[in-house]
Amino acid sequence: MKKLLPFFAVICLFVAALAVFSCVSGQAARERVKEQNELFYQNALQSQRYELPFFSTDKNRQIVQRLGYALCYDEKREQADWVAYTLDAAKLEKNAKRTNDFREDYDIVTGSAALDDYRRSGYDRGHLAPAGDMAYSQQTMSESFLLSNISPQPHAFNEGVWNSLEQHFRNLAKKHEKIFIATGPVFEKVSYPTIGPNKVAVPEYFYKAALIQDGDEFKMEAYIIPASAGKEDYKKYRVSVDQIEKRTGIDFFYLLDDALENKLEASVE
Repeated sequence: MKKLLPFFAVICLFVAALAVFSCVSGQAARERVKEQNELFYQNALQSQRYELPFFSTDKNRQIVQRLGYALCYDEKREQADWVAYTLDAAKLEKNAKRTNDFREDYDIVTGSAALDDYRRSGYDRGHLAPAGDMAYSQQTMSESFLLSNISPQPHAFNEGVWNSLEQHFRNLAKKHEKIFIATGPVFEKVSYPTIGPNKVAVPEYFYKAALIQDGDEFKMEAYIIPASAGKEDYKKYRVSVDQIEKRTGIDFFYLLDDALENKLEASVE
């Protein structure tokens, strides 16, 4: 028995060292994510990108920038808190066909939702940044099908009121210089039903907030729509941006002049 003690001591030391290494590695990964997030916001401030919302980031969240949009991924709920992008008449030119290449997003360091999560779940793989807004290039179209840009939506909602609202913003983009859009789920309860092995949370509501720009003139439109809505009129769900901020904890369009921001975000006209 005495001869075995050194062996067990070595094993214990190895396990302890592995635990320390895992902890350090995990901390290093979190620090990289934190630095990435801070750099992303710094660049956003310097370039005056009004479309980027602000949301306090932690170890469970990661910001990713694509060619056509940016997002803040929430590992806890396995979907984005927000997806933000710009839309204008030029981007509405259709240079790519719909790809339907739904797939896991391997840029999410904690792992994104997967195809198995949605399979036979009873929910559509609902786009946040719509494929219809990303058809101006093959890359943007394909990246819109990454599952980090997807949220579980009832089919009637996805094909009905949500689709109508997406088309409304495309129509606005034809008439105005630029639109800055932020969209995502609303989570207000302590717990939610989930789907799939990764336990993707099923939202009760979805929002869209838009800053519409024409030169130095700005206005806003915002909506919170229950996922239970089907082919209803999106207009009945119009709210102020302030209301979305209150319900999500996200600060939208914070690079605007404070007085202008406060005025526009309180308006529902």
